[in-house]
Amino acid sequence: MEANNGPRFEPLAPAVTDTQNLRMFVGTWNVGGKSPHEGLNLKDWLRSPTPADIYVLGFQEIVPLNAGNVLGAEDYGPANKWISLIRQALNNKDPEFSQYNNNATTELSSQGDEHGSLKPRLSFSDFLSLEDELGKEDFQKLVDSNVNLNYGEECLPASNQQRYCLAASKQMVGIFLCVWVGADLYKHISNLKVSCVGRGIMGYLGNKGSISISMTLHQTTFCFVCTHLTSGEKEGDEARRNLDVTEILKKTRFPRSSSGPEQPVPPDTILEHDKIIWLGDLNYRLTVGSGDTHNLLRKHDWEALLEKDQLRIEQRAGRVFKGWEEGKIFFAPTYKYLTNSNSYVVQTSNSKEKRRTPAWCDRILWKGEGLKQIWYLRGESKFSDHRPVYSLFSVQIDMANRNKPTTSTKFSTNKLSTTTALPSTCAAKVQAEELLLLNRARSCIDTASRELVQLLQRNSSFIHLLFCGKEETNRELDTTRIVQ
Repeated sequence: MEANNGPRFEPLAPAVTDTQNLRMFVGTWNVGGKSPHEGLNLKDWLRSPTPADIYVLGFQEIVPLNAGNVLGAEDYGPANKWISLIRQALNNKDPEFSQYNNNATTELSSQGDEHGSLKPRLSFSDFLSLEDELGKEDFQKLVDSNVNLNYGEECLPASNQQRYCLAASKQMVGIFLCVWVGADLYKHISNLKVSCVGRGIMGYLGNKGSISISMTLHQTTFCFVCTHLTSGEKEGDEARRNLDVTEILKKTRFPRSSSGPEQPVPPDTILEHDKIIWLGDLNYRLTVGSGDTHNLLRKHDWEALLEKDQLRIEQRAGRVFKGWEEGKIFFAPTYKYLTNSNSYVVQTSNSKEKRRTPAWCDRILWKGEGLKQIWYLRGESKFSDHRPVYSLFSVQIDMANRNKPTTSTKFSTNKLSTTTALPSTCAAKVQAEELLLLNRARSCIDTASRELVQLLQRNSSFIHLLFCGKEETNRELDTTRIVQ
């Protein structure tokens, strides 16, 4: 019989912390409508002395902003190439073993026929037309079975040398946003949603505008907003960019999804998130009539030049991005360069390019507690007339649910367990939820489409001039002559 010699003590459980510090890399690049070539090296842009846990990469003009791309179906070819290059750079794969066509199945689908061809992707319009032919239950099954045709992948453990996984991606004409996370974090992501706002031709086509991705990591909500705002350096153009920001904040809405019992309610708008990153070609220029601009440029006096920066002027005046933060800029203006050159367009009289005053068009801003910027730099790739910009952040993540609004009603939940890997196409879930939102608003879309067609017909000659005119007409879209 065992003697009881005194009280017994259970071993102490390891302390559980409420927060965790991660590193997040954010990059933005206007690539000038050029599709990447196979040997393009992204390491200069994606470099980091210590690996980040999250990579948020936004692009503008991944396709030329011509009539076919703005008014027609999306061209996903360049986006697939960028994804392949990014995966190669993040996972340290040898370029000799990376071929776009060999990786295509991981960009769109893991399923192909016996000859390796891809199963065709169903577009939103395809889905909407099929809804009329199928019942509600069968239509939902079709949505569920086709979500794996969009960007996404099955995230393998880090031991299988897949260090980073594509969590979500979305394209709207030339704007493209993708989010990559470490393999160990992948299973802790939930509530992925997307919202797009067009601010281009007639105020709502997608040649300008925003893509926003919302997600929850553990108990912290993130929103990444990739934008391409109104271009131009005429007096008053900064007010149009301010309006773009206002409209994006107002019109971005993430579809509501059912939450589990006592689970936090996912954010509905951009500003409801815990941590927000705004990146992109914001197109803010230097103030008009700055006579000493070129002299300051030659002297590399960035501090004096930044006093003329429209974004800083407008922000200090409280007209845009009130309460947002941006790091100190110690790098040269990122726009506009001659092709494959370190010279700005304004520095040569022999260039056929439209003259542009150099400016810091490409920016990264943030809002929210627990975000600390470690650095803010630019890359030196000559691939585009813009230089890429990147920033590294230290991010504090909440591991426990702390005083956030919850739902007490028991819904059937689609929130994934943190111990279960996400489906093979996490980003496809974004597309599927967007589809359902569009489906609910179908009557509005049909009405707007009819009005758009009528408006385009009335302005057909102007639209032709807009896209087919001289030098860069397709990149400086001015809608002032549109007839309402």
